[in-house]
Amino acid sequence: MSARYLFLLGVVTGLVAGCGESAPPAATVSPPAAVPAPSAIAPAPSADTAALPAPSPQSIAARKLDPEKIKRGATVYRTNCASCHGPNAEATPNWREQGADGRYPPPPLNGSAHDWHHSTATLEKMIREGSPGIGGMPAWNGKLTNQEIDDVIVWIKSLWPDEIYDIWYQEIESKQKN
Repeated sequence: MSARYLFLLGVVTGLVAGCGESAPPAATVSPPAAVPAPSAIAPAPSADTAALPAPSPQSIAARKLDPEKIKRGATVYRTNCASCHGPNAEATPNWREQGADGRYPPPPLNGSAHDWHHSTATLEKMIREGSPGIGGMPAWNGKLTNQEIDDVIVWIKSLWPDEIYDIWYQEIESKQKN
């Protein structure tokens, strides 16, 4: 088997295992006092993301992701999401471990967890409606505009490594359009 196939198999297996019934704790989200500005393209390495190759500017362009949406999405994310999901969408340490309350911390959104298993429409719905029953994420409908929600989703997609994005597009997103 090729190294690429083994890598993908390992990533998919890990992500499927992490996609179980984990539920982040309910939390009141408020903007952090000072969050470092994330890169518009690549997350900072962490224990979970160090092996994930960052997408190149050429691959971002090939994905047809609007650079202005990526910039605006980074700002929306920094202001509203970073306090829970990490400044660069890398999650908090130990995000895979249940807390004392039986819930899991918010997962990363950089392609190293299960975010890429969801279509754009599902990601939008999760942001808009939250996931109070299973994940504790607050609803952002009425707090973020449609444009802000769209922009943050584009920014999140811009973080995903090329192989993850390609699998997502072929296996998830393109099937939603049929």
